[in-house]
This record gives sequence, C-alpha cells and structure tokens, in this order.
Amino acid sequence: MSQSTAAEARTGVNAGFGDPWVLGLSGGFIIAFLVFALIDLGQVQSLVDSGHALAAQYLGSFWQLLLLATFFTAIGVAISPAGSAVMGDLDKPEMSTFKWVSIIMCTLLAGGGVFFAAGEPLYHFLETPPVFDAEAGSQAAVAPALAQSFMHWGFLAWAILGALTSIVLVQAHYRYGKPLQPRTLLYPLFGERVMRNPVGGIIDAVCVVSVVAGTVGPIGFLATQVSFGANTLFGLPEGFVTQFGILLVLAAIYVTSAVTGIHKGIQMLSRFNVFLALGIGAFILLFGPTLFLVNSYLQGFGTYINDFLPMATVTSETAPDWWMQWWTVFFFAWFLGYGPLMAMFIARISRGRTIRQMIIALAVAAPIASTVWFTLLGGSGIYYQLTGAIDLAEPLANFQFDVATLTIAQALPLGGLMAVLILILTTIFVATTGDSMSYTISMVATGDQEPHPAVRAFWGIAMALTAGVLLFMGEGSISALQQFIVVTAVPVSLVLLPSLYTGPKMAYAMAREQGLVR
Repeated sequence: MSQSTAAEARTGVNAGFGDPWVLGLSGGFIIAFLVFALIDLGQVQSLVDSGHALAAQYLGSFWQLLLLATFFTAIGVAISPAGSAVMGDLDKPEMSTFKWVSIIMCTLLAGGGVFFAAGEPLYHFLETPPVFDAEAGSQAAVAPALAQSFMHWGFLAWAILGALTSIVLVQAHYRYGKPLQPRTLLYPLFGERVMRNPVGGIIDAVCVVSVVAGTVGPIGFLATQVSFGANTLFGLPEGFVTQFGILLVLAAIYVTSAVTGIHKGIQMLSRFNVFLALGIGAFILLFGPTLFLVNSYLQGFGTYINDFLPMATVTSETAPDWWMQWWTVFFFAWFLGYGPLMAMFIARISRGRTIRQMIIALAVAAPIASTVWFTLLGGSGIYYQLTGAIDLAEPLANFQFDVATLTIAQALPLGGLMAVLILILTTIFVATTGDSMSYTISMVATGDQEPHPAVRAFWGIAMALTAGVLLFMGEGSISALQQFIVVTAVPVSLVLLPSLYTGPKMAYAMAREQGLVR
C-alpha cells in the first residue's frame, strides 16, 4: 500500500473531493462571506476591521515571540547533529537544488512580496518606522526604510513557513503513515484522537480558509494592478471587464500548472519565473542606480542585523496602534496563516534533503534573496524619489502600491519595456502561489500527497471565481477577505506553537533512526 493510500485508510478520508469537514466548512465560509459582502459590504468590512484590531492588540506580541522563537530554534536544530538527518528516507532528492529553491522562493514571495517590494521600502522612507528617528525623506532614512522591509519579509517570515513544522510533517507522514494535513502537526501531542476526531477536520478547514484568504487577495489585486498597467501603458479600458479577463488568463495559467503537478507545471513555472526575476534584477543592478543600490543594501542589511530585536519586538507602547495593525503584526499574521499549508508543501517537495539543507534554504537563503529583491525595486524607488524623478508620497500615503510599482518601473532605463516585464513577472509570481496553494489545499482535502488533478483544478477555479465575485463587488471586498487572515491567524498560531517542542523532538527521532545520534 502506498504512503498516500495508507494515509487515506488511516484517517478515513473519502475518495473524490475528500474530507467533508474541510470542503463543507471552508467552502461554506467563503460562500457565506460572499453573500454577506454582497448584502452589506460596509458591515462585513467593519466586522473584519474589528476582528483585525482585536487580534493585533491582544495577540500581536505573542505572534512576534512565536516567530522569533521559531527562527532561533530552527537555527539551533540546523547546527545540531540532527541537522544531518535526511527527510523522507530517500537516498537522493527528488529534484535539483535549483528547481527546489525556485519553487520555495516563488511560492512565498509571490504571496505578497511582489506587490510590496517596490512600494514598501519607499513608504518607510517617506514615513520613518517607529524604531528609528531618522528624518523622513532624507538620506539618513534610506537604511532604516530597507531594514524595516527586510524585517517584514526576512528571516522570521520565512522560518514560520516550515523550518520546524515541515520536520514534524515529514516524520509523521513518511515514518508513521499520517497524511500531510494541518491536523498532523498536533499528532505528536494528541495521537490518533486528533486524526480521527471532527476537531481535526475543523483544524484543517480553518487553515484552508486562512490560505484562501491570503491567496485570493493577491489574485484579485493582481487583476487590478495589471488592469491599471494596461490602461497606463496601452490605453486599454480600466474596469471589471478588463480585470475579469486578466483573472481568466491568470487562472488558466495556475490551474494548468497545478493539474500537471509538482514535477511538471509547478516546477517549470517557478524556474521560468526565477530566470525572469534574475534577468530583471541584473538589468536594474547594471543599468539602474548601481552604486546607490549596492551601498543602500549594505547599510540596510547592517541596520537590519543591528536593530533586529528592536524591530521584531516593537509594540504599541512604542509604535502607533494603526502602524502595528497594518505593518508588522499584519505581515506576521499573514505568514502565520500560510504556515501549516506551506509546511505541507515544503515537506512534500523536500524529501531526500537533509534537515540542515531545508532550514538553511528556507530560513536563511530565501530571506537574503528577498532582501536583495526589495533593494533592487524599492531601493530604485527611493533613489528616484530622492532625485525628484518621481513623487509617490500621495499614492503611498493612500496605500496605492500598484501605482508605486508601475511608476518606479517606468522610471528605470527602458521604462516602458521594464514596466511590461515587471507586470509579466508579477503575474507569473502570483500564478506560482495559485498553483502551489491549489495543490496543497487539495492535499488537505484528500489526505493524499498526490491529489487527483480534478481536485486541484476545483480549488484553483474556486479561488479564481471568489476573486472574480469580489472584484465585481469592488476592491474593498478583496481587502476585507485578505484582512480576515489576521483573524484566522489566531487559531492557526496555536496549531503552529507545539512545533517549538515537537520539531526538535522529531528531528532527533529521525537522526536516531538513521544512526546519527544516540
């Protein structure tokens, strides 16, 4: 009996579209959200805002500590003897290192990084973050602006996505035959009870809703961003018809990728995206403000390391409540919401890798690559703002990051071409999140690490349709659903918390079985 079949047999997951708890609760929530938003979007937005504010106020510090503890515990495991243990009992990895890292990079960075890479550093340059006292808009504000962006998209963000939790899932799945599902993260503590009890289905459903909320947002915002770009560059009409057409193209790309699987569509799309990103990045570095970017990166990264703990632990005592809710706590909650399903995906593609390789790739290498990307786009924006080539103070004050991305792209050499390429890159980045999350949600629903292509297509199309309905209602409805990930981060963070103990425990169990430690 195959591992996936054994997992289905042990958990009682049905064939077809899988666990009715997952489908019923997650699908039911999305439908209810759409219905209530259609009836009274203002009331829905008010409820989400209230939940967002309460979660940030009372759990923000807990989330910050959880991300910090996860990162440092993972680094401890990586440098320990257990770091040499091979995950999944394979003699060699299933794919090359470049393909593996490409999939990892594209899956998270696409979840939002491509939208914020240009605008966020510039926003912090124009509005100095609370930890720093540099004069806003001055040369002294450059390094703090980049450092704050690095904090949001750096080591802590990536570590929570599987540096410990994927170890738990790999051991539970390949050693004990448990399915790759969020509930399995609690198996080391609660045993079969959590696997067979309806509570396990509820846990899975909450994690699915969290990821759907976090993924539908970028899908919808991409449609508005590309629509805005097409209007600015080519004079195409901006509105729902254009946005829906863009959505259809995007859905066709990522559903096809998800259906063809990890070793075909998902891998090929990620590799292409990485090559395109490397090409764009090299062009910006060579033909953009090269010296400014190099110096700013070194200063920004140095500031990031020097002020790492103050930025990671900033609270409402030293920062305005609105700033915490919309920046540090919002991003940390977003990553927490993605945590269980990203860990499943990392566990699925990392078989044959050592624990050390996985942690270094996920919690060290990928964050450093992210900081470089933010410097190339955001640093260029800061340079052009400093020199007066652009003025994005008003759009960024209104959180119009789509305007920032296009404006900065057009200010680069060969601006028209760069704007088109960056829009293409952004589209494919979001597609790589759509395909991997469609695949992973299907794994949750079926309990199978190779879910049926029809199930993958179902979830991919469902997210696209959800984004389409929300676009029809207006951009505020997409924002409301995306903000809901902060609310879902409350229960999801409790699912991730035990990995601080079970992650190292499972790592050493794996190492003992392989004769690496006693």
